[in-house]
Amino acid sequence: MAKSDNNSCQRVEGIDYISGIPLSIDISGGYIADISFEKSMDSSDLPFIAPGLFDIQVNGINGTDFNTCPLSYNDIRTALVAHHRHGITSFFPTLVTSDRKNLKESLLQISSFCTDYPDEGSSIAGIHLEGPFISGDDGPRGAHSKKYITLPDISLLEEWQHCSGGMVKLITLAPELPGTLEFIKQCRKNGILVALGHTSANTDQIRKAVMAGAKLSTHLGNGAHLMLPRHPNYLWDQLAERNLWASIIADGFHLPDNFMRVVFKVKGDHTILISDSTKFTGMNPGKYHSLIGGPVVLTSDGRLCTAENPDILAGSAMTLLDCVNYLTSKNICTIPKAWKMASVNPSNLLFPAIPNGLKTGARADIVLFARENGRIIIRQTIKSGKRVYDMRKQ
Repeated sequence: MAKSDNNSCQRVEGIDYISGIPLSIDISGGYIADISFEKSMDSSDLPFIAPGLFDIQVNGINGTDFNTCPLSYNDIRTALVAHHRHGITSFFPTLVTSDRKNLKESLLQISSFCTDYPDEGSSIAGIHLEGPFISGDDGPRGAHSKKYITLPDISLLEEWQHCSGGMVKLITLAPELPGTLEFIKQCRKNGILVALGHTSANTDQIRKAVMAGAKLSTHLGNGAHLMLPRHPNYLWDQLAERNLWASIIADGFHLPDNFMRVVFKVKGDHTILISDSTKFTGMNPGKYHSLIGGPVVLTSDGRLCTAENPDILAGSAMTLLDCVNYLTSKNICTIPKAWKMASVNPSNLLFPAIPNGLKTGARADIVLFARENGRIIIRQTIKSGKRVYDMRKQ
């Protein structure tokens, strides 16, 4: 439970999500000031306590599509409320390959919102550019528009970074494109983390990209050819790179369970869960129109597919919390492991110098949750020491 003055919390009590031991967290100025384990505390009515979730790949949620122009402040606010309801205290709006004018407008609007409403905007930890410097091949290209794919251009990226007010923190690209290695080096100098994705690169191209500074594989196992050689292929190559982290969509539809188990074993704490959610996340089952996929169908179990061919996925309609629940419900991994991959791990990769998690000195981004019928239910979400979601008030 959170003891507070209005929405500002001074103390939070709960059961540590890792050890199972009751603890209390004192909060001051939006940061964790002290943590005390209270083994003698009555924990019968206490919720579990964990760091806020962090989703580095969000295309949209609850009707908001970050790639739609015009993007209104109300759209952004809708996305923030939805994320807080699911225990997500930080996320990266993700902008895909699209018209340059629309991309600039989206960057400007997100940046302006964060400037005009800094408290609300603090949940937007950065922006992820997924493209346009990706493969044009069918399969690796995914649903990205071939019309707007282009070669790496550092001046173009600098223009977009200026529009965003420096908020671009992550970019996904294909390392086989001409000029990529120098582009990666420039990104790293400018504080932008580079991920490999939507690629058909060979072993040498992947190795050189990692040596140049690439750090992450974006949704490993997706955005790929339907058929690949046994070996070598770019999935094995990315798994084998020790200095390459991996993000995966663990919604139960995008990847088979055994593939995820392999990623977890190989990458360990260098694994990050992402939702890759679209605007259809949180919407009722039915038929809709997708900006990049045309007519789509959202099923009652949360699967999003094309209306023309139900075997083809049209993106994700699950939240990051849904991914955690899927992994734990299938006994693929424990709650502490799944939660860490969705909270602490992305923070360690993107902001390694900043304390995170349930630690003294870390920002007080905290979630209180319960377990009901085998699923995690969010009771409260606290962002920078302020309660932004309370199940009792819904």
